[in-house]
Amino acid sequence: MPSGPVLRDGGASILPKGDANVARVDGEPMAAVLTTLEPLIRLLRSDGYVVVGPTVRDGAIVLAEIERAGDLPHGWGVSTGPGVYRITRREDTAAFGHSAGPQAWKRFLHPPREQLLSVNQDGGEVRFSEPEPPDVRYAFLGVRPCDLRAIGVQDRILGVGARYARRRERAFLIAVNCTEPSATCFCVSAGGGPAAEEGFDLVLTELTEPDSDPRYVASAGSPAGQRVLDELPHESADAGLEALAGELVSAAAGRMGRALPEVDLRVMLESTLEADRWNDVASRCLACGNCTMACPTCFCTSVTDTTDLTGDHAERWQHWASCYETDYSYLHGGPVRPTIRSRYRQWLTHKLGTWHDQFGESGCVGCGRCIVWCPVGIDITEEATALASVWTDST
Repeated sequence: MPSGPVLRDGGASILPKGDANVARVDGEPMAAVLTTLEPLIRLLRSDGYVVVGPTVRDGAIVLAEIERAGDLPHGWGVSTGPGVYRITRREDTAAFGHSAGPQAWKRFLHPPREQLLSVNQDGGEVRFSEPEPPDVRYAFLGVRPCDLRAIGVQDRILGVGARYARRRERAFLIAVNCTEPSATCFCVSAGGGPAAEEGFDLVLTELTEPDSDPRYVASAGSPAGQRVLDELPHESADAGLEALAGELVSAAAGRMGRALPEVDLRVMLESTLEADRWNDVASRCLACGNCTMACPTCFCTSVTDTTDLTGDHAERWQHWASCYETDYSYLHGGPVRPTIRSRYRQWLTHKLGTWHDQFGESGCVGCGRCIVWCPVGIDITEEATALASVWTDST
């Protein structure tokens, strides 16, 4: 094998699976079998990447820096429901046998808090400076197809910004096909599915058996991913293993715990803006904003300017915001959306409806986080279904 670092281009940005430069056999991307993820993590870290992946902390599976394969949540799964999240012990040692956790990858590409500007006054001279973002190259290990799709959504919205674009183009994405959706997953009805289709550098499908360590069927989705795969100790995946991996992923598509109604959501929501159902959900909603913070596609921010007591130094910070905040829609004279009904309606109709008008797609990837992390268990699929019923009855 060649010596030294191999990832000179810093990974791929939204390259489709089977890119023209990816090695192929009979027109199909080459697949390999990895018996451990330790060499992968070691290789990425040696090339200067900060490897981030799922790990167990404080009773949840959260995203954090991974130094070795043992940091992954081997043997842990999750039990979810509206307002419910529990980690549970599995009967095997799967590292990715769990659904999406409380955090989305956006926190690394679109940080919750970031300094935009610094202003200093010295002797009557005012100097402006833009702090350089941290020089970090991330390798994301274990990106679910729903989250991979969410990253693609944010790429199209935030990719015009220099800071986001710099972080994104330097990121290396290792997707993991989903084989065990949770009770709150609904990616299929949201237009996605449990298989990663594009936007990754490597994709893994985890194969588990009782009393055995997991194996991973791996394929490259970019030239950078292929170079990494070539550097790793692996065996060629035979037709039987590839077929088994495909069957596990296909079976997951039929085991979604939730589903959005099979209607034109954009038209349906536009037609039910005055439905009484909005009052019903408003009576339960706390307007806490948990759903927007956990959502992998929500991107709203606000800006705060601060100064020190001398008045010689000021800073401008960008931080995550939520459309549930009363002041978020504040204009001269008061907020545009003063009631919880109006704010919940804004969030749901934007996410499933008017997002299409702005960005040409839905803002929901069906990860189910908004259901799980709502403290009162409001279910977006239940609300959409109830509104669809109202719409159907009125047409």
